[in-house]
Amino acid sequence: MQTLIFATGNRHKADEVQDFLGEGFALRCLKDVGITEDIPENADTLEGNALCKARYVYDKTGSACFADDTGLEVDVLGGAPGIHTARYAGEEKSSEANIDLLLRNMEGKENRAARFRTVIAYIDGSGSVHYFEGVVEGSITNERSKGAEGFGYDPIFMPNGYDKTFAQIPLAEKNSISHRGRAMSKFIEFLNGEK
Repeated sequence: MQTLIFATGNRHKADEVQDFLGEGFALRCLKDVGITEDIPENADTLEGNALCKARYVYDKTGSACFADDTGLEVDVLGGAPGIHTARYAGEEKSSEANIDLLLRNMEGKENRAARFRTVIAYIDGSGSVHYFEGVVEGSITNERSKGAEGFGYDPIFMPNGYDKTFAQIPLAEKNSISHRGRAMSKFIEFLNGEK
């Protein structure tokens, strides 16, 4: 079984990623490797932020690791919140506040087109960097949906071809179509080729 360090403290995200990886990989998170401090994310792209996190963990542990950065890009808002997705409404990273602000900023807007984009930066055991990207197109709903699945902006993001938001789609199905799922599929294919 291959052990991978995932540069996240987000338990929801870690569970989602472990679900993708399956039984062939043991996932260790930041807390598991003794990293409890906030890792700086000061790049101006998703690729840059993912690499900042992966590089920080690699420098501390010397082990193969990966990080991701995800952005929600809303067309009518010029691609915002983008790299500020997690902190859109402030540094406390409140999903509720982020959704409230986005819905306020979308009031009266007819164009609801948006996409989720995930970039994974993987640093292998030799220190080489590899990137994997996944995108899912969709739209922002007018209000929060009922539904207990997912996290973050999932209650207001409806993927194209669906009449449900990510919060209403069962996790296994969401993983098969999501931005993170698409990036992870490319990443896993690469890892399996590395073995």
